[in-house]
Amino acid sequence: MTQLIVNGQPQHFPFSNLAEGKTQDSNNAKLTVAQLLEHMALQGKRIAVERNGEIVPRSKFDQPILADGDRIEIVVAVGGG
Repeated sequence: MTQLIVNGQPQHFPFSNLAEGKTQDSNNAKLTVAQLLEHMALQGKRIAVERNGEIVPRSKFDQPILADGDRIEIVVAVGGG
């Protein structure tokens, strides 16, 4: 399990290396933004993600960049008028 601070709230997430089909429990294991969004049922929504104060480009959502203790801010765009 890894702890991330998501929108100011501590949350625990399992590490899963989907490409290799195995679970990792190492402190060096990393989670992708895409896996985080899937876990939170946010995939496919219009969102912006910030990691430790820096915007994560959508092109990097599939890269294993999230690590234990990271501070993540997720903003969901809401339409209206």
